[in-house]
Amino acid sequence: MKRFRFIISLFVIFIGVLCFAPTAWAFCGFYVAKADSKLYNQASQVVIARDGDRTVLTMANDFKGEVKDFAMVVPVPTVIQKEQVRVAQPKIIERLDAFSAPRLVEYFDSDPCAPQYRDRLYEALPAPAARINGATRGDNANLGVTIEAKFNVGEYEILILSAKESGGLETWLNRNGYKIPRGAKQLLQPYVRSRMKFFVAKVNLDKFEQSGYQFLRPLQISYQSPKFILPIRLGMMNANAAQDLIVYILSPQGQAEITNYRTVKVPSDTNIPVFVKNEFSDFYKSMFQTAYLKEDRKVAFLEYAWDMSSCDPCSAEPLNQEELKQAGVFWLDNNGNDNLPAPNFRRPFPRSSVFISRLHIRYSRDKFPEDPMFQTTSNRESFQGRYILQHPFTGDLNCQAGREYKRSLPKRFEQEAQTLAKLTNWNIQDIRKKMKLSLGDLNYSWWENFLAWLGF
Repeated sequence: MKRFRFIISLFVIFIGVLCFAPTAWAFCGFYVAKADSKLYNQASQVVIARDGDRTVLTMANDFKGEVKDFAMVVPVPTVIQKEQVRVAQPKIIERLDAFSAPRLVEYFDSDPCAPQYRDRLYEALPAPAARINGATRGDNANLGVTIEAKFNVGEYEILILSAKESGGLETWLNRNGYKIPRGAKQLLQPYVRSRMKFFVAKVNLDKFEQSGYQFLRPLQISYQSPKFILPIRLGMMNANAAQDLIVYILSPQGQAEITNYRTVKVPSDTNIPVFVKNEFSDFYKSMFQTAYLKEDRKVAFLEYAWDMSSCDPCSAEPLNQEELKQAGVFWLDNNGNDNLPAPNFRRPFPRSSVFISRLHIRYSRDKFPEDPMFQTTSNRESFQGRYILQHPFTGDLNCQAGREYKRSLPKRFEQEAQTLAKLTNWNIQDIRKKMKLSLGDLNYSWWENFLAWLGF
């Protein structure tokens, strides 16, 4: 039997598996690494393309196991018909992940003895800008469960169920071979009460074998509903620890946010020691966990917000129009200005009708008990999780500006060490050791020592 050699696949987030460069041209800066969803073993990914009350939802996660064991139950706001369901290509979610992932960029100091540097010493240094680089009928009636629709899509067998009470639904699912974890009844109850339907899918093994695919592909559904929520509570049934969810929201408006929890920006635009280049994954995971605890584990983090027509720096090229359609962006054909410009890294950022928000939610049953409710806003301010490595100049420093530059470096390095310790909660002494930094190299003025003593 084939196994899920999954890259990113399916839906399961909800019930989860109920069983269940362009050329660098400015400031010598280069994109060097990204912190994508692969950092998180249990990360699920969802793409939501929404305009008004119309939604196209694509779901994927990294479930690994036997295909025969895969099934899922997803609460949906309306009865879904066959023509509203399709299989999507995993590549689309990979592209969104690569495009919007937090990134590490590096810059190299210029020769401080070069004339242009001396001129710049008297100018306010601009912020660095780098470039680049988803039984029988009678039995069902007795249980209060109705099969509203039944159809096959690709390698999937799909049922749309409605239920009058959660216990009946739980029984029905168990009788029909869905290995529901204990506690399902309690979590199903609020969805039944709100009259939501249940999208139930499992794999047709023969179809899967015939397809030749090595991976289960994401499922994509389209529906119309004023409800803009993501039903994640069912996915907590099997979870012994907090789960990570990456949500890509594509909108013709601007930034997306959660309305029933706070949405905060992930720490960004900070200079950190250059050794982090080889430890970026560990850095980002520690930084995220530190920020998560600081916010009392009750927030959604905004990791990226940008007009889809550009990026700076780019960890991957923006999705083209065809890719956006594959991601569910259905309004492109209805807008005469939807021809997304080709990526151009030199001109001012163009504006398109597709704005992406990447939200990272770490949720648990006790700290994040409600399904996240979303809204899009008119705020089109760009934001990205970006971390900066500033390499010192290593050539000869045979001038006054060069000597001043050299004397300034220990303070700069110490500030980078302290920033890293604050972001990650790593031990400051271990950081200094990796940087080969000695406090004896520092030479602070009396007022700097005084301000440090005051805690500034």
